[in-house]
Amino acid sequence: MDIDIAAITEKGINKAVDYAPKVALALLTLIIGFWIIKRIVRFADRAIRTSGVDETLSKFLSSLISIGLKVMLFLAVAGMFGVSTTSFIAIISALMVGVGMALNGTLGHAAAGVMLMIFKPFKVGDLVTIGGGGTTGTVDAINAFNTTLKTLDNKRIIIANSNVTGNDITNISGQGEVGVELTFGIGYSDDIDKARNIILQVGNNCPYILDTPAQGVVVAELADSSVNLATRPFCKSEHYWDTLFYMQENVKKEFDARGIGIPYPTMDVNMVKS
Repeated sequence: MDIDIAAITEKGINKAVDYAPKVALALLTLIIGFWIIKRIVRFADRAIRTSGVDETLSKFLSSLISIGLKVMLFLAVAGMFGVSTTSFIAIISALMVGVGMALNGTLGHAAAGVMLMIFKPFKVGDLVTIGGGGTTGTVDAINAFNTTLKTLDNKRIIIANSNVTGNDITNISGQGEVGVELTFGIGYSDDIDKARNIILQVGNNCPYILDTPAQGVVVAELADSSVNLATRPFCKSEHYWDTLFYMQENVKKEFDARGIGIPYPTMDVNMVKS
């Protein structure tokens, strides 16, 4: 059987000519559509924030609006090629069922994100620890599938929402004011009252510590090689790290200047001659 190359070529060219305007129009629609969606999302985000909704919820809603508009845009582009929207939605729905089963964990992250929005264990700007002794950082964003933290050394940590809700959450700054737990060890031969006064004086000079509740210093433990003095000065949540670092540095300096030793474990080794 002879193959009519010329006829096939002509048919291909005609098809290309027929579809070229549609492809060009589809590309133009996508470009303009993404440009419009970007501005709609920006406008919606600004409107949501000015309505009094907190930053955490506004970012989450903006993310959902962006996803919804992009889905609508792709449906519109598919319609340009003669794809029935109803059929297309049916196909997408069937695919979503299969994808949903395959991405069960991902959908769980989305559900966990909704739970974070409802119960609000923290908001954008809060200093939190996820998991017992786990990741600590400032909440930068709560998205549809993950939560982003910014650490003190400016690293970005992205945690899946279900991992957030499935762990202990310590909101360090959620109350507005926070106590900074500090322990200072002194030698058994050192004067406890003198060391206590030094810690209180350093606290009085710290620009971040609040007057109420008043700072106190107690003997927390008689350890193997030290007498441990504990204090818990209060400060504004945003000054937690500033207070911690200020107290540790300046108490050490004052201890050195005024003859208070900070002991460390030692070991006596006795040599026995046989």
